[in-house]
Amino acid sequence: MPTPILLDPKNDYVFKRLFTQAPELLVSLINAVRADEPPITQVKILNPRIEPEELTGKFIILDVLAEDAQGRQYNVEMQVRSYPAWGARSVYYLASLLGAQLKSGEDYAAIRPVIGIHLLDFDYFKAPEHQTQAVWCFELRDRQRPAILIGQELQLNLVELPKADRLGLDVDARAALVAWVALLEHWNEERAMSEIDYPPVQQALGILKHLSDDEEARRLALVRQRALINEISELNAARREGKAEGLAEGEAKGIREALARLIASGIEPARARTLLGLESEE
Repeated sequence: MPTPILLDPKNDYVFKRLFTQAPELLVSLINAVRADEPPITQVKILNPRIEPEELTGKFIILDVLAEDAQGRQYNVEMQVRSYPAWGARSVYYLASLLGAQLKSGEDYAAIRPVIGIHLLDFDYFKAPEHQTQAVWCFELRDRQRPAILIGQELQLNLVELPKADRLGLDVDARAALVAWVALLEHWNEERAMSEIDYPPVQQALGILKHLSDDEEARRLALVRQRALINEISELNAARREGKAEGLAEGEAKGIREALARLIASGIEPARARTLLGLESEE
């Protein structure tokens, strides 16, 4: 019987299965991305389950939410598609995690940092002056004096995987991240994988092979992939239809549909309109 082709770790179903099954690998990935921060040693996965409706839901990303020994929360996501409200969505979700920490009457001092680690399978920053950087970290800093940080409560780390792969990273400073990028970009290239001697990535490759041998895991990965393809196809069809009907009318229709989807996903109408840029924050 031929060896099954390896599942794509960038499929967010496969990604979540991989890192919830082996939390020590999530620790390695977090430390690799946040190489300038003190390393963590363990995490607890807060959302290990994958509900059936999540596999076919639109505008859903199967994230991994974890907490370390100091109570810091990590939202780790594999994102394969970009859309206009992507930045707003990412910041809003992190802020929601922060706001959900306090119960009535609790002290603000009880708040623990929320850290986003988003791996992007696309170039998000496309300006010419941004083509030499693929790893980004956004925090609450002063514009005039960026060395001054107001607090550590919110941090968003982005890794543009294709750009990181093209550029190559400083192997000495970021050897672990180089290995993780190689896995996510070249998982199906036997020669490339054989040259990686970083143990956590080799362990991840072993788990990936095991998942690829599992018929049910392959079926669910395909279900998820089809849902994402259908979502992209619908968006592209709406754009083409918009061009045929006239740019203004097409944009209006796309906005109405996007607004309806956000509201259907549980976001309040006023918040949904803000996320789409239809209203400004009060």
